Amino acid sequence: MTFAHAEHILYLMEKRVELAHHGPQLWTRELAAKIRTKVDGFLGEMKSGDVLVIDAKGVDVFDFSFANELFGKIILSLARGYPGVFLVVESLTQYTRLNLEKALESIGLALIYRKGRKLELLGKVHTADHETFAALLRAGKPVPASQLKDELGLNQTAINERLSKLADLAIVRRETGTSAAGREQYLYSVPS
Repeated sequence: MTFAHAEHILYLMEKRVELAHHGPQLWTRELAAKIRTKVDGFLGEMKSGDVLVIDAKGVDVFDFSFANELFGKIILSLARGYPGVFLVVESLTQYTRLNLEKALESIGLALIYRKGRKLELLGKVHTADHETFAALLRAGKPVPASQLKDELGLNQTAINERLSKLADLAIVRRETGTSAAGREQYLYSVPS
């Protein structure tokens, strides 16, 4: 399968949640919990490699408590029960982005933000997280930790810690593969 073909399949496995259906101004934990209940139903149908997209197009603002309840709990749910499922948010305004970043920073979480075709990390992220995420984006396919280690000039322990952290945050997908020598190894990827 070519990378272009794999990218096409990944796009077809996206499940979208359009926040604008709930109004242009989203307030309160209660509303976020109601939306999250619907999202939980979608998650039960998703498998590793699938992408859950929260589309904020048409939403002018949401408050800190809404962002904390919706996005924070979805990230924790993915990390605990849906390994390899990605959460991507898109179409943020200046205000929704700021509130989302602050909410995620306050609880020590991060997620993937898509603007057009560009992906970046939002929330509590270290420079090392950005570097590792960018290296995986450049790879464009699942790669072993050893390849990333060499590219980033790190030792094996350092790259393993970075990848483990990002996988625990549902930012990086970890899957089992086989090395050229025939040994089992982990391969890491991000949505394209």
